[in-house]
Amino acid sequence: MNRVYNFSAGPACLPLDVLKEAQEEMLDYRGHGMSVMEMSHRSPMFQNIIDEAEADLRDLMGIPDNYKVMFLQGGATAQFAAIPLNLYQNGAADYVVTGTWSKKAFAEAKKFTDAKCIATSEDKTYSYVPDLSDLPIRDNADYVYICQNETIHGTTIWNLPNTKGKELVADVSSCFLSMPIDVSKFGVVYGGVQKNIGPAGMAIVIVREDLIRDTLPKPTPVILDWKAFSDAGSMYNTPPCYTIYMCGKTFKWLKNLGGLEGIYEINKNKAGLFYDYLDNSKMFKGAVVKEDRSLMNIPFVIGDKDLEAQFIAESKAAGFDNLKGHRSVGGMRASIYNAMPVQGVKDLIAFMKDFEEKNISQLN
Repeated sequence: MNRVYNFSAGPACLPLDVLKEAQEEMLDYRGHGMSVMEMSHRSPMFQNIIDEAEADLRDLMGIPDNYKVMFLQGGATAQFAAIPLNLYQNGAADYVVTGTWSKKAFAEAKKFTDAKCIATSEDKTYSYVPDLSDLPIRDNADYVYICQNETIHGTTIWNLPNTKGKELVADVSSCFLSMPIDVSKFGVVYGGVQKNIGPAGMAIVIVREDLIRDTLPKPTPVILDWKAFSDAGSMYNTPPCYTIYMCGKTFKWLKNLGGLEGIYEINKNKAGLFYDYLDNSKMFKGAVVKEDRSLMNIPFVIGDKDLEAQFIAESKAAGFDNLKGHRSVGGMRASIYNAMPVQGVKDLIAFMKDFEEKNISQLN
């Protein structure tokens, strides 16, 4: 088996134990004579899979009983429209824009409600998080929206905004299940699963029950209607069955590591090693202010495009894949999600030290 260290921002690496379990069950799931890929979502077999996955997720996150959990198609992007439609009351929503994904969500929301950007870090290419302690939140805002971890720019909102009594909605796609959170502080927590949890194609949406309403703005497509899917247990239509199955395995893997507290300690250690190297390197530099750094996505630069291209090529040849930065920002980026082993980070740092030693003379 010739596996690389996959630093992709998503779809991203999955736990090796989870992949091996799925491999063993690929042709015959627990004696049922078929793969989960072939299984009817209306069968008792699949009902057990989805029920167990939800129960384990609730246990991991400490999700209160008055919150609904939905496994929905369309990834996080579908929720950019679903959120303003399902939370529509006064027809206004306030957005904090700290990177590409909150900017996309804001642009989509403007199609359905009076969305307003109330804070942004665009002035410094999203390299920091603005002060969120006293935001100009409108009295008629239906909710306040954040992307807690910006995948492309590598920032994390560590201190939640003061929403002044308004519902807080958070896209947690790239920090999902990487650390403990208090779900009760949010009206809605959601994210795509392809970064930290499972295969691409699904979002997990966690919504407080009183925010799931019978009457939505017309016309709201049923595929975006939380009530339809909540009432149907995520199965208004055929759900992404295999993705749910794989996510369920990842939930159990996390529980075996000590839950979110356990993985948080591992993630802090991995990121700490990498940031410590960047802070002391004469060649590589981090792209985010220290207090707002992500534990999951670490953008870094050399400042010389030719050397950066050389580094990306040589690192890939050495088994460190997907280190090229997003096309919109350039440079490099290491996404070190839950499934990235500590050894992967250590080996990358060793490679970077060697590259620096060999090429430092090329820097002006």
